[in-house]
Amino acid sequence: MLEGQCLCGRVKYRYEGEIEKTIICYCKDCQMAQGSIFGWNSPLQKSEFEITHGIKFLKEYFHTPNKARVFCQECGSPIYSYRVDVPDIIRLRLGTVTQGHLPVPSEQAYIQYKPDFLHIDE
Repeated sequence: MLEGQCLCGRVKYRYEGEIEKTIICYCKDCQMAQGSIFGWNSPLQKSEFEITHGIKFLKEYFHTPNKARVFCQECGSPIYSYRVDVPDIIRLRLGTVTQGHLPVPSEQAYIQYKPDFLHIDE
């Protein structure tokens, strides 16, 4: 089980499943959405994910017609994203996890945008 929250603590969640895979993504969209050099996320079963507090503080932003990024409208913390065409899966932003085991990243995406100074085992 995992638990997590946004920066201000208004949004809290729980995931009843196990994280099997974590991904580091260097695409420009993730860099801009996270305000960092990569996004760290994991695909999860939506049916095992629950917002336990503060659902009214969540806001969705559709960067493309098919993909929504969901964040706390109070502090701006990205919580997860989802694709309309893949309704059973969300991608949790792992920087928001406060309790539970997170496996080492097993995949790196869009490495052509990975900064030269960053060295992560591939």
